[in-house]
Amino acid sequence: MRPTLTHLALHVPDLDACITFYEQFCGMQVFHERPGKGSRIVWMAEPGKEREFIFVMMPGGIDRALPANDYSHFGFALASREEVDEIADRARDAGCLIWEPRDEPYPVGYYCGLRDPAGNYVEFSFGQPLGPGAEDMPLP
Repeated sequence: MRPTLTHLALHVPDLDACITFYEQFCGMQVFHERPGKGSRIVWMAEPGKEREFIFVMMPGGIDRALPANDYSHFGFALASREEVDEIADRARDAGCLIWEPRDEPYPVGYYCGLRDPAGNYVEFSFGQPLGPGAEDMPLP
């Protein structure tokens, strides 16, 4: 049997702010919550993907304070360039846009980046061989 990636666990400084961010920008939902680590632990997923890949979030983390040249990030695919621009506009208004929309050669595509309330970078992209429409694209 080979391993399957199922979740990413994050300690975050402000659990409620992170929940709100991932609901508003990523369309994720809390589908499980329980007491733990002196407060509560939540499981979040994209609707319909609760058994595929989730974020487990728990309080008690520190701000990651990533430098501007650190491209560590979580990646979310979108169905169009316009959707990338719309996310960037909302993030700009919210003060969390860190990478303006830009084009990069294949397989990177068109993307923008946001900073979540815990300091993690989150990329929203179109044109990568992952996510919506990927079945029509060659692998790099």
